[in-house]
Amino acid sequence: MSYVANALRENPELAIFLTVAIGFLIGRVKLGSFSLGIVVGCLLAGVLIGQLDIKVSPLVKTVFFDLFLFTTGYKVGPQFFRALKRDAFPQMALTVVLCVACLLTALGFAKLLHYDIGTAAGLLAGAFSESTVIGTAGEAIQRLDLPQAERTALINNIPVAYAVTYLVGTASLVWFLPKIGPKLMRIDLKAEGAKARSQSAGAAGEVEGIVSAARLFDVRAYRVANARFFGRTIAEIEALPRTVRAYVLRVRSGGALCEPAPGLVIREGDIVAVMARQEIHADRGDAIGPEVSDPGLLDIPIESLDVVLTNRRLDGRSLADLAQGEFARGVFLSRLMRSGIAMPIAAESLVNRGDVLSLVGPLSQVERAATEIGYPDRRSSATDMVFVGLGIFLGGLVGLLSVVVGGVPLTLTASGGALIMGLVFGWLRSAYPFFGRIPEPAIWIFDTVGLCMFIGIVGLSAGPSFVSGLKTTGLSLVAVGLVSALLPHTLGILFGRYVLKMNPLIVLGACAGAGTITAALRAVQDEAQSSIPALGYTVPYAIGNILLTAWGPILVALMSI
Repeated sequence: MSYVANALRENPELAIFLTVAIGFLIGRVKLGSFSLGIVVGCLLAGVLIGQLDIKVSPLVKTVFFDLFLFTTGYKVGPQFFRALKRDAFPQMALTVVLCVACLLTALGFAKLLHYDIGTAAGLLAGAFSESTVIGTAGEAIQRLDLPQAERTALINNIPVAYAVTYLVGTASLVWFLPKIGPKLMRIDLKAEGAKARSQSAGAAGEVEGIVSAARLFDVRAYRVANARFFGRTIAEIEALPRTVRAYVLRVRSGGALCEPAPGLVIREGDIVAVMARQEIHADRGDAIGPEVSDPGLLDIPIESLDVVLTNRRLDGRSLADLAQGEFARGVFLSRLMRSGIAMPIAAESLVNRGDVLSLVGPLSQVERAATEIGYPDRRSSATDMVFVGLGIFLGGLVGLLSVVVGGVPLTLTASGGALIMGLVFGWLRSAYPFFGRIPEPAIWIFDTVGLCMFIGIVGLSAGPSFVSGLKTTGLSLVAVGLVSALLPHTLGILFGRYVLKMNPLIVLGACAGAGTITAALRAVQDEAQSSIPALGYTVPYAIGNILLTAWGPILVALMSI
């Protein structure tokens, strides 16, 4: 054991990787439906290994923290700027009220119970599940005019308070929003979800290597036996009054294969390849005639393509409107993603610039639709590191600028600047997606591993003083963390429902977003059995990330007065 301990002390990079490995292992452990999560797992693993008094250069955690913050901004940038539009005002207003309540609650309890600055920052970070506060508040504390030993002690108190209040805050909110939130609004969440399900079709989750046996779309061959279609052109047939989208992709007439030109005349006995949703084939396919087997006719290249919406003319329009466009002929939407969250697919669902639409249809028609909608986001493993490196550099320059308020210098810090520039660069990527691509696996590395590396190093640094700090403030923080987490969300629910008159499902999604608690969104969706709450999540999540991160140095400044 002495060999391992010495190896970790002399080679702290080994301690970092061991911390992350154990942290991810702890994060996988579940007690019923609850788990600590990998972030808290890495913090606890760092604290445990940190008992060996391992010294890690602060620069290492800063590098990972900047990568994490830039990626966070990159993901939510389009929705952050979307919040500046008038139709997003209710969600923005609810988020501001909830986040300001978070700051005032943490500040109030800290002043009332005489917590030090580090404990107050940890309370804010943990009770509201915003681990970025650990970094921004820690950088702000380093700038205080205090002895280095005192600053180090304050910074080491942040993860102590964070660990305690995160567990209490996250667990309570995952229960509170789907169970108590509906009671505050006097609704039945399952009934609201059932009403929403009758009007929409949500996107199913995906697991790598596993696909659903249920096919949303299909192409089938039918022999034309309905006299209603005899002698009509394809254009005339598709123009007939109907309530569904179904398209002729190819025709076999007299043994010859014919492409679906608008003027092509359909005759009795012709075989047509029709693309439509699966349920349309099942319910109405025999309206054309008997289904037949014709592999040659059905040998049509079908493409599934992700397209980033950049066309300003389509921004804010409903899916029903888009379906009426000529470019949408023969093309179907299988998934709608916004800031990494699956949106419900319904006729009235609105699309925003930066959304990713997964299109399915014949190759030529999908390519045509992609050109009209925006930019095809074809799979690639390459990351635009010029974009990432330049973004963090420029953000750091902006973040280092400071403003003196009441004699106290306020600054975003270099890391906070990385978050801001991530927002700007993320928006630029949504508007001009031919540069700045960061594929999903790279986003996961920068986002998840970047944060866990940062948190793990925080745990390693705080390890020697963690236990003593926990004994000093642990018990009171449990109760304070619970109240601090629930009070702002209670105000948010009441404000959203009774003042802003928002849809209750949207209110709960917005509260989960404003508190940056994705687990709570999942809990609300599971309880409601609807994906509609996700419509209220993305804009508040974008704003909440910015405000709660900014509260770190602001709380330090207010506590210093």
